[in-house]
Amino acid sequence: MNKVRAPVTLRKSTIAAPVFLLSALSLLAGCKTTGDFDETGGITAIRSACPSVAVPAHTGDITLFDPATSRDSSAIDVTAVLTNVRSTCDDTGADVVTTVTFSVEGRRVRTEAARDVTLPYFVTVVQGGNAVVAKRIGRSVLHFDAGQARAVVQGTGTATVSRAAATLPDDVRKKLTEKRKAGGDDAAVDPLSRPEVRQAVLRATFEALVGFQLTDDQMKYNATR
Repeated sequence: MNKVRAPVTLRKSTIAAPVFLLSALSLLAGCKTTGDFDETGGITAIRSACPSVAVPAHTGDITLFDPATSRDSSAIDVTAVLTNVRSTCDDTGADVVTTVTFSVEGRRVRTEAARDVTLPYFVTVVQGGNAVVAKRIGRSVLHFDAGQARAVVQGTGTATVSRAAATLPDDVRKKLTEKRKAGGDDAAVDPLSRPEVRQAVLRATFEALVGFQLTDDQMKYNATR
């Protein structure tokens, strides 16, 4: 089993943001909802400090070719998908620790001899939908026995985020949960329409992302095939 740890600090990251496009971030990601509003107009959503976990677009599968420069279907050598992504979160301490587990399922074309295929993957922590604050690269090794076309390996990653960084300030939480009566001046005003509230929620929102570490050509192939 491959393991990668991705501790997070809030220092300015020197890691360039990945070249994939993330889906739109829900500002209240990680929330557990018992109803958008209660009978008196207050928001009853309860926000968790645990990051949401996802596979970014176009990074959940990989194709290897032989020869490597070809993109013909007849040159496909190995394909693999990253699947069964699961997470557990411990938010009881000063740090919020999220453990991500996943499977890498591979298939090869030529099965004559035994073979090991190493596939790199990443675990990143993203703050506010676009700021990569930590990234680690791991490697999954698929082992194919002679005559075997399929192989599976398990992977694990860990992301650690400061609870303080993932917690909304009290004044912002108050604005989100304050009671609003029907007919009042602010009854129809979404708290997230206020720039200062929206920015505070973004700063406290984290995602743990896992996917294959692709080359530019591999990313282009996935995005355009």
